[in-house]
Amino acid sequence: MNYRAVALPIGRLLILIAVFMLIPASADLVAHNPDWIVFSVSALVLGCVGALTTAAFAGHAPGLRRRETFLFVNAAWATFCMAGALPLYSSGLGISFTDAFFEAASGLTTTGSTILSGLDHLPPGILLWRSLLQWIGGIGIIVVGIWLLPGLRVGGSHLFALESSENTTKPYGRIEPFLIRLLTLYGGLTLICTLLYLICGMSVFQAINHAMTTVSTGGYSTSDSSFGQFEGTSVYWVAIIFMLCSSIPFLFLIRSLEAKHPDDRQQILLFGAIIAIASFTIFLSQRWLQHDTPFHLFTISVFDVVSVITTTGYAAGDYLEWGTLVIAIFFLLTFLGGCSGSTSGGFKMFRVALLLSFIRVLLRRMMYPNRVLQPHYDGKPVNPSVIEGVLVFAVLYAGTFAAFGLAYTCFGLDLLTAFSGSITALANVGPGVGSIIGPSGTFESLPDGVKWLLAIQMILGRLEIIAGLVILTPDFWTGD
Repeated sequence: MNYRAVALPIGRLLILIAVFMLIPASADLVAHNPDWIVFSVSALVLGCVGALTTAAFAGHAPGLRRRETFLFVNAAWATFCMAGALPLYSSGLGISFTDAFFEAASGLTTTGSTILSGLDHLPPGILLWRSLLQWIGGIGIIVVGIWLLPGLRVGGSHLFALESSENTTKPYGRIEPFLIRLLTLYGGLTLICTLLYLICGMSVFQAINHAMTTVSTGGYSTSDSSFGQFEGTSVYWVAIIFMLCSSIPFLFLIRSLEAKHPDDRQQILLFGAIIAIASFTIFLSQRWLQHDTPFHLFTISVFDVVSVITTTGYAAGDYLEWGTLVIAIFFLLTFLGGCSGSTSGGFKMFRVALLLSFIRVLLRRMMYPNRVLQPHYDGKPVNPSVIEGVLVFAVLYAGTFAAFGLAYTCFGLDLLTAFSGSITALANVGPGVGSIIGPSGTFESLPDGVKWLLAIQMILGRLEIIAGLVILTPDFWTGD
């Protein structure tokens, strides 16, 4: 194992983190909040550590091989979470490092679970740092690193594939042209979303924060009431549109803007169909139960469905009060997630589409055992190794969900809180189910051991499980 090849880019990433911290420091300085000192000192400390690490391991270093790539991706996320927690822990919030790490990990993985309350009264630097963490995590630490740090460009395609779940990692021959288009699209969506939020009546600060957490499908808000603080329906539809845009493959959007024939239509159609069915089911089930106008109720139904399935986690209110049917629908949507190659988490529609195609083939083989039948995706036959990978991921996904859920019950949590917390962390959704961690609650009251496990599970979910589990195998450390 060449640890030098891993340590060098980690040092450069620490410098990058320090630069990002200057943004909330500036916001607090303008607002005359003393936390600007905390962010500035944190930036100075991390910048110095990064510079010393870079200097110590500078010089010619071979590129990241496959094992170093896995180690680097895990180390980068752990390092960024630790660094992101530093100003939260040192600020005037008065929280423990466990809570600070949980908040930072939840932000970077775009999960959106929080231990904080009283958001309406927090200083601007803390709120901006939370949103910035989600915005960075949405596009991916590695994506930003590959673009900005020359040392990561060797093996960049493999790094991007591990972090993003994007199947087509070199659509333009080299990784850099694709990443430039990707970052341009990401920044453009954020800017347009900000402008539309302003038009809908948000303040400049609210619009910037919510645009970053909408496009990243993160869900952090500047208020305890999340989107419930805004009146009217226009702001909800802006959020719906941009949550959807950020949950379909970015490569699909890029090719569409370039007037090229995009692929991945099947998972997008499936994604849209599930949203439509769930939204209309909830709307019809509540049509005569809620004292609300039909259009507003329909808007809230679509908003909550899109927020959950895209793993954003915004809330217009406590939808858990709408009955067991609605709770069951949202719990199911939590498992699914958006499309592959997007900022959303979850199981991903690409895998759902492949599993449905595989199940259909199995059923047809029972009726026509002599026929040669093969699963298809977007009208093309699927390689058996791809199906094998999806099945393995499904087993790991279910196993990880169950194992962590059982672990949480050992800390005294009830089954609903334990297992909804497990899936909301694994799928990077945010709010769970129940009175404790539901849309109107926070994770603050959970035991510290649960918070550390949830943070680890969030990172596992963001790394698509396998990239996180592989470093726990003996072969990873003993192999050549």
